[in-house]
Amino acid sequence: MAGETEFPQGARADGLPAALSDPARLAAVRGTGLLDTGPEPVFEDLATLAARITGAGRAFVTLVDEERSYWKSCVGVDVTGGRENPVRESFCYFLVGFGGDPFTVEDAAHDPRTRDHPGIGPMRIGAWAGYPLLGPEGEVLGSFCVVDESPRAWTEADRATLATLSRSASAEIHLRQSLAASQHAHRLSADLAHTLQRGLLPPALRPVPGLDAAAAYVPASASAHHDVTVGGDFYDLFHAVGPYYGAFLGDVCGKGVEAAQVTSMARYTLRADAGEVLSPARLLTRLNTAMLTQEAPLFLTAVHATFRRTRAGAAGRVCLAGHPRPLIRRADGRVREMGRPGTLLGVMEDVDLADTRFRLGPGDLLLLYSDGAYEARPAPGAPPDAAREPFGEADLHATLAATHGLDAAATVDRITGALAGHHGGWASDDTALLALRVPERD
Repeated sequence: MAGETEFPQGARADGLPAALSDPARLAAVRGTGLLDTGPEPVFEDLATLAARITGAGRAFVTLVDEERSYWKSCVGVDVTGGRENPVRESFCYFLVGFGGDPFTVEDAAHDPRTRDHPGIGPMRIGAWAGYPLLGPEGEVLGSFCVVDESPRAWTEADRATLATLSRSASAEIHLRQSLAASQHAHRLSADLAHTLQRGLLPPALRPVPGLDAAAAYVPASASAHHDVTVGGDFYDLFHAVGPYYGAFLGDVCGKGVEAAQVTSMARYTLRADAGEVLSPARLLTRLNTAMLTQEAPLFLTAVHATFRRTRAGAAGRVCLAGHPRPLIRRADGRVREMGRPGTLLGVMEDVDLADTRFRLGPGDLLLLYSDGAYEARPAPGAPPDAAREPFGEADLHATLAATHGLDAAATVDRITGALAGHHGGWASDDTALLALRVPERD
């Protein structure tokens, strides 16, 4: 069944991993409350995105107990015969047996680890790629996987997509469990909100050849009236197609699980469409249509730039959807706004969006930001002599101008430091920053 595969915790009498029967793991699986429950939009959306982005055709969000693999979500599968299969016919047990390490197979019928596996025929498995769903203590609850009927190579982009989506699915499970635990609701929801927020942001910015990039996310501070929760600000930087890259920053109007759902849908919809469409205005129009079609619960402001490296530096187009105008800091410190204001997303079918072209030369920097970067306000209850005027647009422009000569990371650090210093480290709103800079020539 598992061939000659050796699992760290050994095997059961039936040859499957002993870890499948670990009592702590089984308790964590039952604790999710998801076994034998029906499909839900949040998991269906994540699985649909996985199938679409990888082109695999089928995708699963699976919980694995001692004897079966239960499909909480399954895309591209006929479920008239049920939403599960015996664990011995599922590749998911490899993830459990290897303690949560990702497991990928490019040619299941010939890979020595899987060629004798009984699920290849019934499940029509040509290639399989899975990442773990993890419990709060690291227990392997199941898998987030895609299946292709034909053998294929899994690209780094496929692996990155599955890793991010599996983290988002795990974070959703964690958040639900925390909300159900009333005794420690505040502490657990805060911890898991931060976990979910981190799962919705890139763990590290993708390097763009010939440019340096940096980003920061600063959540709003908790107060006596507002708990720590998932914020609505997010950013992304990714390869689109050919020499083109995409930079995106958005602000969902709202917080919590609904904001996280809109964030996840926006980020992966843009990534999925960026390989087909280079115009930021057309991409944001597609996102608006997707939000209305899927009845997104909250609206969104966004700025999206598509750009490429040139001999002189970089060139691209930017589009605004109800979002603050990005700033360009020239090498000599001059700062100017760019872009034409446009309609926010998720409210109206007809949106007014337009692309604006830009160029960056050596030492120039493009800054995308959310409104928290120029609406920093004093903490509630601050003494009158400690209260100051909000950190406004003029302050942001002046701070950015003073960073000329600094790279992207130092520029972002300088801005976040200025915001923190303005009101003693108390953030009145979430703040996201994304900077792209053309290095100066030697």
